[in-house]
Amino acid sequence: MDPRTGKQREQVAVEATAQEVDEAVRAADAARPALADRTVRAAFLRTAADLLDQAKDHLVEAADAETALGPVRLTGELARTCFQLRAFADIVDEGAFLGIVIDHPDDTATPPIPDLRRYKIPLGVVAVYAASNFPFAFSVPGGDTASALAAGCPVVVKAHPDHPATSELVASVIRRAAARHDIPESVLGLVHGFEAGVELVRHPLVAAAGFTGSVRGGRALFDAAAARPVPIPFHGELGSLNPVVVTEAAAAERAEAIGAGLAGSMTLGVGQFCVKPGLVLAPVGEAGDSLVKSLTAAVSDTGSGVLLDHRMRDNFVAGVAERAALPDVEAPVTPGAGGEHSVSPGFLTVPAARLAVAGGPHDLLLEECFGPVTVVARYASADEITAVVSRLPGNLTATVQLSSAEAAGEGRGAELLTELTPVAGRVLVNGWPTGVAVAPAQHHGGPYPATTSTSTSVGGTAIERWLRPVTYQTAPEALLPPELRDDNPLGLPRRYDGRLEN
Repeated sequence: MDPRTGKQREQVAVEATAQEVDEAVRAADAARPALADRTVRAAFLRTAADLLDQAKDHLVEAADAETALGPVRLTGELARTCFQLRAFADIVDEGAFLGIVIDHPDDTATPPIPDLRRYKIPLGVVAVYAASNFPFAFSVPGGDTASALAAGCPVVVKAHPDHPATSELVASVIRRAAARHDIPESVLGLVHGFEAGVELVRHPLVAAAGFTGSVRGGRALFDAAAARPVPIPFHGELGSLNPVVVTEAAAAERAEAIGAGLAGSMTLGVGQFCVKPGLVLAPVGEAGDSLVKSLTAAVSDTGSGVLLDHRMRDNFVAGVAERAALPDVEAPVTPGAGGEHSVSPGFLTVPAARLAVAGGPHDLLLEECFGPVTVVARYASADEITAVVSRLPGNLTATVQLSSAEAAGEGRGAELLTELTPVAGRVLVNGWPTGVAVAPAQHHGGPYPATTSTSTSVGGTAIERWLRPVTYQTAPEALLPPELRDDNPLGLPRRYDGRLEN
């Protein structure tokens, strides 16, 4: 469908039957041996990145037609995706992700230690559920797929219905990359359809799953994964409010900059980022008023935009209307329908005291509203900040805006970080959460419902989701895999009798 017009563009696939899902999973499982060689695996990931780069113009054109995200945004997203594939290739080459530990016998220990050798092995076929808002970075070639392939796990992707053509095109590119390294093209399967997604998570050969999407959809699949005769890990990213706390001193020092920065972050990508700041705690009084004034000006200057599909548009329009109708809620810039196929950005304000007590209708303001809107809760005291933060669900991010003096250690800066840490996986100081760098230290996850596990879906450690450790005890050297032999024929990083060897 074309989100800019609401009209059907083309049919590019059909929904997979249960038999077709079974065939895709079995074919992916049969491709597992081809990923065993780490050198081949790394080369495959780099070739996939190269071929995606070469097909950039065609892929971006297709993705823009299906998502209305725009060529500039999509070109950057595809570049990020290719970088991520190459980064995982480097991780595979290095080998530290294997977590090799070798302990030789020690009869003097209590209890005595036998010969123990530990490393990590791939789980098996991984089911990946593509996201609507990132047709490259969190879909067919995204972080779940890249990290699973890097771990040595074949993948079957359930394509998102908002960009089926893009999904098919990208899958064909990755399969061509696989073929260049004598890896079966079935190492990456692709299925379409709601029922196919359900069949996929239930398939006995699927060993783990990665999901990015709604709380409702993710929780249903999470429950299905847990209800299997053999439950499997389900790494789901479900939803996040991404709170921001602005101290009074910060607002007094740079209200205009904070308001402009907030407006840019909450409207980026028409508010369709999983890390969009959806709740802002700002002070009452003159400093807070200046911040709201700056935010009003910046949001008013931001034009309407097209959401990914009309269902999301309808949910956004209804959601902001329901929130705006609550007692004591005001709309300095009214969010809602910006046209027949678009939405206009805006924000709501409410006394923070309304959010400090559970059980009332204002609890709705503590739920994510997907699209270009945020809620500014005006607090009158530090106790109100604490009361609201204590009620927050789990989040991907939490942000605190501090003054220069507070950032240098004065005031409540450290205390606020301590309060925010339990509710988020990434805590920012004087920044904005939109934009998730692909880096070894990155963590893109958080307490439920942000994610269903403690792992990350971005950064090098995302590979750990698709591995399990195994230890060999008193196994003869000749029978051990080369990764665990004393002479280290593969030259891998390891911990050898307590010492790190690189």
